[in-house]
Amino acid sequence: MSILHYFEEQKSGTLPEMYKNLTREQMEARITAIKNQLGKKLFIPGHHYQKDEVIQFADVSGDSLQLAQLCAANEQAEHIVFCGVHFMAETADILTNDHQKVYLPDMRAGCSMADMANIFQTDRAWEALTEMFGDTIVPLTYVNSTAAIKAFVGRNGGATVTSSNAHAMVEWAFTQKERILFLPDQHLGRNTAYDIGIPLEQMAVWNPVRDKLEFEGKWEDVKVILWKGHCSVHENFTVKNIVDLRENDPEMRIIVHPECSREVVALADDNGSTKYIIDAIENAEPGSKWAIGTEMNLVNRLIQNHPDKQIISLNPSMCPCLTMNRIDLPHLLWSLDSIAKAKEVNIIQVDKETAKDAITALERMLARA
Repeated sequence: MSILHYFEEQKSGTLPEMYKNLTREQMEARITAIKNQLGKKLFIPGHHYQKDEVIQFADVSGDSLQLAQLCAANEQAEHIVFCGVHFMAETADILTNDHQKVYLPDMRAGCSMADMANIFQTDRAWEALTEMFGDTIVPLTYVNSTAAIKAFVGRNGGATVTSSNAHAMVEWAFTQKERILFLPDQHLGRNTAYDIGIPLEQMAVWNPVRDKLEFEGKWEDVKVILWKGHCSVHENFTVKNIVDLRENDPEMRIIVHPECSREVVALADDNGSTKYIIDAIENAEPGSKWAIGTEMNLVNRLIQNHPDKQIISLNPSMCPCLTMNRIDLPHLLWSLDSIAKAKEVNIIQVDKETAKDAITALERMLARA
């Protein structure tokens, strides 16, 4: 391959062919060398759902907001290579300083849930909903959303939420307005609202494809408007999975993420955020038996880290998050190599105006943390 062709591939955002031909040992050795070379100028956060081959090089691991906050706290790092998905890298860029650059090793690493709510759909929905309900709605968005959606929420008096603080943030939202619009995950919104006492009969669904409110009943009874979006991983845990497990092994405790459907969460023994699940397994008695309803890379890591417990995936046919898995050793090495050679690729930059409004939404949440 010519040098010209190599840099043309880098500019286009396509993984250069040379990285596909390296052995794992060669890639690991080169990544280690670059980490040593850059030292504290480099920071690699890795999401819990990343592959082990990537997590081994992460300076910290955690959930999306936690990692973004750690990026913001690490002012020494000039280069932040975010091993996660696009919206996570956006949040890191929003919260870090101007002298810091955030990179996503593979720009195809998106999030199907975040992509289910774009700003054009959201603006149309807001116009229609405010025409229907007047100035009675406050928007909330899961942090698993684009910077543009976070900014929209910030401009309109709302806040971001995480799966850890969703209950507190929904309760806060009801002190602001009579109704909430919850983006983009209908399941987290439904499960959270139900837990704080809102009946399912008072929850409507906004369908962004049809630009239509889906609700049977009187509009004035609506308290929660759920965006018709979901996590493609967590929606694959089903009632049948639970029924089958109860029949085959009734002693197995079932713990799931609140991105699962209402029916699955209702039948599980427990539910909570990624951190909640990790802590529950770590604090569980040796010999206890667990079926976990969350992403497979994390489940496999919990199995490896807790050989004293019997752990399985709630869905025996579950596969890892496909977009998270786009980050692999070749892409991580390419990203680090480009930094070392001062030919950076896949830089994530959120424009100033969007970042300002998104920070407003994040700060409203963090003020209540």
